[in-house]
Amino acid sequence: MSELTLTVMRLGFLAVLWLFVIVAVQVIRSDLFGTRVTQRAGRRGDGQPRPPQQRQQQAAVAAAQDRRQQPQNNRQRRGAPTKLVVAEGSLAGTTVALQGQTITLGRAHDSTIVLDDDYASSRHARIYPDRDGQWIVEDLGSTNGTYLDRNRLTTPTPVPLGAPIRIGKTVIELRK
Repeated sequence: MSELTLTVMRLGFLAVLWLFVIVAVQVIRSDLFGTRVTQRAGRRGDGQPRPPQQRQQQAAVAAAQDRRQQPQNNRQRRGAPTKLVVAEGSLAGTTVALQGQTITLGRAHDSTIVLDDDYASSRHARIYPDRDGQWIVEDLGSTNGTYLDRNRLTTPTPVPLGAPIRIGKTVIELRK
């Protein structure tokens, strides 16, 4: 082998070795410090709430399509909640229309409401309607728990209108 070929092979091996070291350091860093969570919601400096996330818009469109496919004789009972409102937390002011679909809450990106909260699990809780038209909140085995009116949930529980559901620093309410 010529001297040039041997030098090129050494430099190539050195480049691959450094690439491996850099990737290993990045993996260790992400394990130690976690992934970076970006603020996607909240309030702007001018006091105007930010527009709803695209996921919520997609959920509303999907729910509207489901409603068109369902027969119209399924009327909501009188006094039933029609929207879910985030009252406190980084998403304060966010509203999701209740149209019979299950609403998932957590840090996972596929949740209906993505919580940027250190005390929320990736799949923290879900809110869903039962056959009687009541809305049920269920903790999905979260570490820090889900609270309904200051009581920690251990079983799926019906949610009264206006009762606060607390997940970490986020408070959610069902409203008319």
